[in-house]
Amino acid sequence: MDESLLDIAEVAQRSGLAPSALRFYEKKGLIAAAGRNGLRRTYHPDVLERLALVTCARSAGFSVAEIGRFVVARPADADLRVRMAAKARDLDEQVGRLTRLRDSLEHAAVCEHEPIVDCPDFKRAVGNVRRPADLPAG
Repeated sequence: MDESLLDIAEVAQRSGLAPSALRFYEKKGLIAAAGRNGLRRTYHPDVLERLALVTCARSAGFSVAEIGRFVVARPADADLRVRMAAKARDLDEQVGRLTRLRDSLEHAAVCEHEPIVDCPDFKRAVGNVRRPADLPAG
């Protein structure tokens, strides 16, 4: 066996993913095994970079199918570029909401209002966290 190859257990440990997740990502074409050592899959070390991308994208709300299209994208894929730009805008909105929520929680942590949830500043900040689509029609 090539000494630079990583056993599936080592990839799982280093990536923080279960071996079943690695097999699933392989089945979906997101990663590729380099071969086998007996019955165990082996991977090139660069699979850890790909898994970091997959993990980051999953935590940002990308589906496995979206990630699969992304990792094989070519510059000429205009449709994918449009979808990626839309996803970037969605992430910007999410970052803004999360920032406002963080600010609300930081305020609540030091607020002296009784009860905290009735604090006008807290209510205003929490109200700003809601998405316009979530607001009642009026």
